[in-house]
Amino acid sequence: MKTILSFILILLTSSVSAQSYFYIKGKVVDDSTRLPLEGASVLCQNTTKGTITNKEGEFRMELPAGGHNLVITYTGYETESVRISSSQDNSNELNIILKKKEKKLEEVVIQASTEVKDGWTKYGKQLSDYFIGSTPFAKQCSIENPDVLKFYFSRKRNVLKVKAEEPVVVMNYALGYRISYQLDSFIYDYNTKFSAYAGVAFYTELDSTAEQKTVWLKNREKAYQGSRLHFMRCYYDSTLADNGFVIEHIFNDTITAKPRIRSLENPYDSAVYVLVDSVDKEINLFGKYRIVYTLQPMEKEYLIANKYPLSAKEQLSTLELLNGFVITENGFFYEQHEVINSGYWAWKNLADQLPYDYWPED
Repeated sequence: MKTILSFILILLTSSVSAQSYFYIKGKVVDDSTRLPLEGASVLCQNTTKGTITNKEGEFRMELPAGGHNLVITYTGYETESVRISSSQDNSNELNIILKKKEKKLEEVVIQASTEVKDGWTKYGKQLSDYFIGSTPFAKQCSIENPDVLKFYFSRKRNVLKVKAEEPVVVMNYALGYRISYQLDSFIYDYNTKFSAYAGVAFYTELDSTAEQKTVWLKNREKAYQGSRLHFMRCYYDSTLADNGFVIEHIFNDTITAKPRIRSLENPYDSAVYVLVDSVDKEINLFGKYRIVYTLQPMEKEYLIANKYPLSAKEQLSTLELLNGFVITENGFFYEQHEVINSGYWAWKNLADQLPYDYWPED
């Protein structure tokens, strides 16, 4: 897969709000012929921003300032993705070169696994609980096209795997979004109770009455407060304490070998918090950290499911950092696969997640 990472980024400020934006433009062509691909989808991952290419294979988009993954798809071609950021600047357009998919037998990725023909009937609830979630908002969500899902189960390893032949459509009536999710993989290990999924989400706002819109805005605000997106933006802005966040380092005592917790007194120490360029921030933390959000309690359903006292006053999540990571101003961070959630954040799956272009109203 080839991608020429050169692009035009034009910064501007919206006249409607103080939110800043930047433009990108580019061209999508065939790998072998170099002919333009008309109608290719150009989506900004985990946002409501997307477009398609014109007859010349060209596209132009306005994006909120910060970092994004641009995902380019075209029927019969391999998907391509490009990381972009408003901190970058160049005078050339973004050139995307797509390769045709090779005709081959289905990959033997799921060895010793058997496809379950009536998988949705048997395992649909399991998938929904760990992909969409089991929160109050999740009860207002539904998968509209379960027929695109393929379920595989390994009896030897007691592991469920799910793949999708085309994007999974999730209607989120709690937050007011139609989510098109390109599900690359979902796994659930019945032995360890571990679950994980990977893919690309694209959000579309649902039509609504003014009354319904008010409800959705309130629910979005609730989903945002204390979320990982909220945390990342506050870390970027150096406003963690002001917004109720506390970072605590979890480490093993060298004498007792038992886990201990110590508050990270200054998360903005120069050894930890580094300016990568004029905009992006690098966070040099490694290991396990407990993230405490003091302004809202955890939801009752989570406390009951985990046998925690209903009197618990704070939200508790854990970040396991395999490496340092970089945060951009909209809360986008990378490398995302090196940041592992557990605790309250891990309970908040697709039903409670917001696009990167969501910002609370003032």
